[in-house]
Amino acid sequence: MNWDDLRIIAAVRDEGTYAAAGARLRIDETTVARRMARIQASLGVALFNAVDGTRKPTTHCEAVLSHVHAIARHVAEIGHVGKMVQGPIGKFRLASTTSIAEQILAPHSASLLTANPGLSLEFMTSRGNVNFSRWEADLAIRLRKPDKGDFTITKLVDMRLYFFEPAVWSGAIDPLVCRFPEELDHTPDARYLAARGLDAKARFKTGDYRVMRELIKSHAAMGVLPDYLCGNLLKDVKLRITPLPTRRDVWLLVQNHLKRDPATRLLIEWVRDCFARTWPAEQ
Repeated sequence: MNWDDLRIIAAVRDEGTYAAAGARLRIDETTVARRMARIQASLGVALFNAVDGTRKPTTHCEAVLSHVHAIARHVAEIGHVGKMVQGPIGKFRLASTTSIAEQILAPHSASLLTANPGLSLEFMTSRGNVNFSRWEADLAIRLRKPDKGDFTITKLVDMRLYFFEPAVWSGAIDPLVCRFPEELDHTPDARYLAARGLDAKARFKTGDYRVMRELIKSHAAMGVLPDYLCGNLLKDVKLRITPLPTRRDVWLLVQNHLKRDPATRLLIEWVRDCFARTWPAEQ
């Protein structure tokens, strides 16, 4: 087993087919298939199952890839030998919503990276969750606790939620109702709107709190926002504000094979500190 073998396993897992993995690694599909057959024969286990035209990783494959990511980190550390880099070394992918990355993490990122020149940080921001079981991120901040998974989960904070609506309305039709798309009906936000009979009336849907905030600021829309995005809206006399009876949890997910790594522990403490700065009374 050599590093090229491990790179092929990772490429097939990421791309889903031998052809796509070959294109990524700049080798032909036949070579990928031959190498994979040799690797699996050497290990004595199947690493992938063919399902609907794609290669799905087996549990054995996921176990192998946990070591691949650890090896990649060590390779990065070797590359810094002789460069006089002090402190922890590592490249991290941190997944979160755009608003959390923008409002809570980004303001303190420069100080983290300046103090630790061996660290590199990539923010992965999108509405959809990355596939953590396939190591698409090293750490992730989620607004819902995962039901299961082979990773470490800790709660960061409970966010307060507020419902905003125009204090006075004289329009010919009701104010615009903002809500999440249906796949987020499990959230406290969506359940509150449903309890008030507003979800069926929603004509504007978005998974981005920041977009909702802009509509609410126009004084022509109603919707739910978390406390860290409310700002001056809480003092806006043109808005009626109702605290929701339930809060929304924020969770930190860490890949198990990284949790004892010094650089990872530093990053975990940094994330906790970022949240403590935003919610000091909650810590």
